[in-house]
Amino acid sequence: MNRISSFPPIVSEDSKILILGSVPGIKSLEMKEYYAHPQNKFWRILFALFQEDFTADYAEKMELLKKNKIAVWDVIDSCERKGSLDTEIKNEAHHDILQLLQDFPSIKVIFCNGQKSFKTLRKILPDDLKIPILVLASTSPAYTIPYQQKLKDWSVLKSFL
Repeated sequence: MNRISSFPPIVSEDSKILILGSVPGIKSLEMKEYYAHPQNKFWRILFALFQEDFTADYAEKMELLKKNKIAVWDVIDSCERKGSLDTEIKNEAHHDILQLLQDFPSIKVIFCNGQKSFKTLRKILPDDLKIPILVLASTSPAYTIPYQQKLKDWSVLKSFL
């Protein structure tokens, strides 16, 4: 089984929100872009939350994150995985999330995109962390609740800006 690796974080000095996924899927790895699978609702949800017209242009997606003080990264640095499902992840190594939080003290809240990132993060961060960690509905097409339900779940993000 091939070992796959995540991407560097998208973060800036004024990021207030950190969104953590698990590890990029096959399409994202091929495109070298976060949440590149066309059925993943991540970008559609963010554009809808900030009332902006959706675009497939990755540079404009990065600009949306920066403008809204959002950082994006993955909990898992590398792992072995067949396909794109989180349930297939084996032999994972983790990113140093604590170091990122120290390097970017403006981050005030962590949102986990789905259960895998949340459960993994709980294992690697200290219990006395002073930053709230919230788990949101996965934007992955593998999590089959309706888009409107995902959008409603993710709307809590705006209350932290």
